[in-house]
Amino acid sequence: MSRKSKGINAERELIHLFWKNGWAATRVAGSGAIKYPTPDIVAGIQTRKLAVECKSTKDTSYYFTKEEVDQLKEFSEKFGAEPWLAIRFNGMKWFFFNPEDLRETEKSLMISLEYAKTKGLLFEEVIK
Repeated sequence: MSRKSKGINAERELIHLFWKNGWAATRVAGSGAIKYPTPDIVAGIQTRKLAVECKSTKDTSYYFTKEEVDQLKEFSEKFGAEPWLAIRFNGMKWFFFNPEDLRETEKSLMISLEYAKTKGLLFEEVIK
């Protein structure tokens, strides 16, 4: 399975979770491929909107580019949504983070599996 297919499947899995829990959610076409900042998923209920950048990895850490996170924050501010980063490590549940929760390295922003286990929010906690 290509990396792109794996990412799309992960996004779809998360969309199904939102719908199963009473939220509307959709993938954003062209996410990452157009010049405007766009998240992977937009989800909401009547009282809340979320903009979500989601990743799935088989590694024990994931590095987001600073540009990726800045674009998520820009879109969220303009759209009036909460910015969230969602990551699923192989065989694990989804972990969610606010952009400020990421650990900054010289060139990127990182989440390790161990950090996710202690500081990440689970899906059920985010949609409360």
